[in-house]
Amino acid sequence: MFICNGLIPHLGILTIRTTLLYVCKRLCIIESSQVYMFTVSSEEKNNKSKPRVVIIGGGFGGLSLAKKLKNAPVEVLLLDRHNYHTFQPLLYQVAMGAVEADSIGFPIRRIFTKHDNFSFNLADVQRVNPETNTLTTNIGEIQYDYLVIATGSNTNFFGNKQIEHFAMPMKNIPEALNIRSLIIQNLETALVTKDMKEKFALMTFVVVGGGPTGVELAGALAEMRHLVLAKDYHGLSKYDMRVHLVEGKTKLLASFSQGASEKAEKFLTDAGVDILKGVHVESYDGFHLKIDNGKIFKTRNVLWAAGVKGEMPEGMPPDVVTKGNRLYTDNVNRVKGYQNIFAIGDVAAIITDETPNGHPGVAPVAIQQGEWLAKNLVRLIKGEAPEPFKYVDKGSLATIGRNKAVADIGKLHFQGFFAWLLWGVVHIMSLAGFTNKGIIFLSWAMNYFTKNSDNRLVVRYFNTQTRMTDPESK
Repeated sequence: MFICNGLIPHLGILTIRTTLLYVCKRLCIIESSQVYMFTVSSEEKNNKSKPRVVIIGGGFGGLSLAKKLKNAPVEVLLLDRHNYHTFQPLLYQVAMGAVEADSIGFPIRRIFTKHDNFSFNLADVQRVNPETNTLTTNIGEIQYDYLVIATGSNTNFFGNKQIEHFAMPMKNIPEALNIRSLIIQNLETALVTKDMKEKFALMTFVVVGGGPTGVELAGALAEMRHLVLAKDYHGLSKYDMRVHLVEGKTKLLASFSQGASEKAEKFLTDAGVDILKGVHVESYDGFHLKIDNGKIFKTRNVLWAAGVKGEMPEGMPPDVVTKGNRLYTDNVNRVKGYQNIFAIGDVAAIITDETPNGHPGVAPVAIQQGEWLAKNLVRLIKGEAPEPFKYVDKGSLATIGRNKAVADIGKLHFQGFFAWLLWGVVHIMSLAGFTNKGIIFLSWAMNYFTKNSDNRLVVRYFNTQTRMTDPESK
């Protein structure tokens, strides 16, 4: 060991043993009765006297808050059931095989390597206990002085359990990989099946939801239909594959400008996507998708992007939960009725005359709320009054496919190639980690010039047996 070979070459064996024990003790690896005893450094002791800020959720909001608290007089503990941050705007590209799953995930610990006041635990938070300022988790009780709930949102099936069972959501990497596997498996099955009715269902894709996620999914499917299908799946042609987009509102991309909405619809229509607006899905049994206008689709592929709802641990009283299962907060993101519990991002709703439904559930809102809350927490600790949150809308982007995107940046509204290029630059720059930025850029460059992708792999088989029975055949 390096400890013996340079530091103490002239000491006797007893002295060496004593020195080694001392060094081991300082390195916190002394073992006594098979129980590891850890010494506490003076820095750790000082941290114990600092207020503890516990953040639940490693999404955009939780990370931005923790980053801004780097030099604050607090102890920061981040809890998440995953040890990585997911760049959700590119989940649809994982689902379509355009990029690999690892390239949109980044280890949370790596992000905070140089943050001395930060720690992370892989934990599932089961319950908030406001009366004791504790959290019940699968790794034990955790104490907090300030709690920030940044748990984000999950897919909203609006209480329809049948649709929830058979439709495919896409809110995390495992779900995106499930969609990728389902699509590829169904194409493989369509190649060999002799049942024409089954082949029709396997080759019919219905995207439910006309927001950015739904529009991007539909555009990517249309691109696959035109550029990949006949090239990779000999025996299938683009005329075998059908893509439908179902939207409950009367326009696509409802939060965008009218021009962007109309242009996105034109891009999709030109690509062969059948668009139904102002209609809602009534039921889906794994084979028949029923629309409230009487239309019925036979399909094995229903991709659900129709809505989200806040996701939070148990323990918060019903009177602080508002529409969309979001926590009702004041204008400094403090949960109503509590002095030390805050909520940011998709799970939070600041209800005002200007925002009667809360802020939109998008990444920029979560990021800005996290940064703002960091400043307010420091103010509160110093005994100063917090300042109301003010959201600065920097614009909206959505891509519909190759060289096609729409952009609303302030008073500027433009579509086409330049918007598509801007969309790519913004998303690459927003990714965590230099390696991920490089991998995504190279993947996109290769896909652009080859008009194909090498990422359409079934690395995890998706069990389709629960949805592969035609009710009419019973």
